[in-house]
Amino acid sequence: MSADVITRRRHELPPTAGLPLRLSDLRPGPAALATIIATQIETPPLIPTCSGSAALMIALATLAARNPQRRRVVVPAWTCPLVALAIHQVGLDVVPCDVRPAHFDLDPGALRRVCDERTLAVVPTHLGGRIADVDDAVAAAHAVGVAVIEDAAQALSARYHHASVGMTGDIGFFSLAAGKGLSIYEGGLLLARDPQLRSQLARTARELAQPDRYWEWRRRLELLGYFALYRPSGLRLAYGNPLRRALRRGDPVAAVGDDFSLPLPLHAVGRWRQAVGAHAAVRLPDFLRACLKRAQHYLPRLKAIPGVRVLEDPPGTIGTWPFFLLVLDSQRRRDAVLDRLWRSGLGVSRLFIHALPDYDYLQGIVPAADVPNARNIAACSLTIGNSPWLTDADMDAICKVLEETRA
Repeated sequence: MSADVITRRRHELPPTAGLPLRLSDLRPGPAALATIIATQIETPPLIPTCSGSAALMIALATLAARNPQRRRVVVPAWTCPLVALAIHQVGLDVVPCDVRPAHFDLDPGALRRVCDERTLAVVPTHLGGRIADVDDAVAAAHAVGVAVIEDAAQALSARYHHASVGMTGDIGFFSLAAGKGLSIYEGGLLLARDPQLRSQLARTARELAQPDRYWEWRRRLELLGYFALYRPSGLRLAYGNPLRRALRRGDPVAAVGDDFSLPLPLHAVGRWRQAVGAHAAVRLPDFLRACLKRAQHYLPRLKAIPGVRVLEDPPGTIGTWPFFLLVLDSQRRRDAVLDRLWRSGLGVSRLFIHALPDYDYLQGIVPAADVPNARNIAACSLTIGNSPWLTDADMDAICKVLEETRA
């Protein structure tokens, strides 16, 4: 397949690997999703939430009630803007921390400079199924009495030191949004090792996340849309065409879905959506093993391309592979590759368009900060979806463009 004619493809590959739903998943059943996932990933009981952002808000509200004098939350300066909005919505202050060069992980020196007696929590992030250095975050945070919340929104079922991600910090959370492995369209799971803290989180969840008929019916309809369209024949309508419209009007933030607004929904998750997730969850381990097998198949080809760094996992960890996260040797080369591939239908995209301080709509929420590494990875990175529909011919077309394009 020529990389220059791929825009004529009839089918669309997604930018990330989500578990497709089956018709049988839509039948009623017990709301056993949290129980099934806790058993699969070997954690204490999980608390279901309406999104990963909601899980973070519940976690922060719980910690703030215990430590009202601490108001600052440290996050990677290159992460999902929803994290900043969630912090702001619960009345706390966002502190962007620079990341390591050509990586999403918190920079150890920068982290220690921003942690002090005003800090409530540090939020290391397992991004795109890749594993963060939580041990260093815990060491820096606990040295000054700060809690650690593991953002594992994109890493459900990943392992860190032979345990689930989310178990090393004080609190962890996962997302069940569309495209993040298992999905109930929007949903989340909240985790804490300490039984007392877990009880407090559950109480906060009951207080803050009341049943909401409008939001639950809206999510039900969106979940039905996910069932119908999350496949190559439907994704052109649901994903590809809106992406290309946004790029034609010069709006990359909308193209990747980074355009969020307040207030973020915060409500209880209905029984039917939890049942759908429970039915689908029995296929999740096999699905993730298939993603890993595909990743192992394609990684050598990607890593052999000069000037292309593919982010992998540190020793002692096992990530998930919803997509490949690549950092190229210059912004010019990254932009030239995207000029040929972003509209192609091959599942090539970007993750987060800007470092947090550089989003226009986060002005007044995220303070200005000197975060050169975060700005560099935003400028030089791209992603390749690792969905079940990715073929050798697709990857050959992508790699050909990467190889032909020079810095």
